[in-house]
Amino acid sequence: MKRFEEKVVLITGGGSGLGRAAAVQVAKEGAKLSLVDLNKEGMVETKLAILAAVPEAEVIIIEANCANESEVEAYVKQTVDHFGKIDSFFNNAGVEGKQNLTEEYGAEEFDRVVNINLNGVFYGMRHVLKVMKEQGYGSVVNTASVGGIRGVGNQSGYAASKHGVVGLTRNSGIEYGQFGVSIKAIAPGAIMTPMVEGSLRQLGGDNWEEAGKEFVSVNPMKRFGKPEEVGYLVAFLLSDQADFINATVIPIDGGQSYKY
Repeated sequence: MKRFEEKVVLITGGGSGLGRAAAVQVAKEGAKLSLVDLNKEGMVETKLAILAAVPEAEVIIIEANCANESEVEAYVKQTVDHFGKIDSFFNNAGVEGKQNLTEEYGAEEFDRVVNINLNGVFYGMRHVLKVMKEQGYGSVVNTASVGGIRGVGNQSGYAASKHGVVGLTRNSGIEYGQFGVSIKAIAPGAIMTPMVEGSLRQLGGDNWEEAGKEFVSVNPMKRFGKPEEVGYLVAFLLSDQADFINATVIPIDGGQSYKY
């Protein structure tokens, strides 16, 4: 399929994990890509992965802090200046943060995680939606989490920020449907990305792989999800085929969030 032929897809957090997987997938389907991340080296690796799969792909990389609104405004402008439009936006950049009880979590860490995960998503929506409203079309996929639809424990900043992403998605989807823009969120569970590995290392230290096995033992699928599985979902949701899916959140977690 070439669902993204002549279309421009903007992806934040494009230097690794879900951002990289989605970038490779939409590139295979014809997309022109604008990748944003603080990790320039990671973005270069993503670009190389894209070009290995699609040698003719057009990709630009932009180093930016998604928690800084002026830098967000700049990455949106650079994308539009280069490509002339933004058809689809994977608003994906985020961090997990430290794990601790709420009383011991720390205000500074809470602010840091919320600034990246929630404020950064809001800034991205704020500036991309201006472009899409003027165009009269567009598709936005925000990265929430199963931690945005239920409690997960020991992750106050992460859970609060991802619940906020869900609220933003629902609210803005209701606002912008009339302008031809659909806005939805994904809620990944345990997907084996560098961020999840980091979480397991917090839990298990050098025995993080064993901690991982225990972690997924309660999942109905008995395994971690793969980044490319999320990439397939994101590509569908960013495509014209998903235009009538709006103001909602779609879990991709092996069914764990529905298990009693």
